[in-house]
Amino acid sequence: MAEQTASLSIGMVTIDCADPQALAGFWTQVLGTSISVDYGDYVITAPPVPGATVLGFQKVPEERAGKNRVHIDLGGVDPAGQIERVVGLGAKVLATHEVPGLAWTVLADPEGNEFCIADHGELTAAS
Repeated sequence: MAEQTASLSIGMVTIDCADPQALAGFWTQVLGTSISVDYGDYVITAPPVPGATVLGFQKVPEERAGKNRVHIDLGGVDPAGQIERVVGLGAKVLATHEVPGLAWTVLADPEGNEFCIADHGELTAAS
């Protein structure tokens, strides 16, 4: 059998939620982007920079239960300032963690979906 090379990439991360428009509004402010498409029960953001992964928000009837199995890790300049900014937008700080070369804060968006803001220190990529 011929070996195949990976030709897939992450194009969108979809988050289940109760109110797609409200949650997309929070995330567009966090990421400095806008809503690209609004289908009512499904909203998609524009990429914050060309080629970046976009977020989708899908209305579901049930509430979130338990910890996210997948979450978004954000990084950038001035993580402490960014944490303060997103808390001002409606996020809640849940925990902070640190290992050599990496520190991160776990937050929850307005619907309780967890995400992290990291200070990668000496590392070049989020874990």
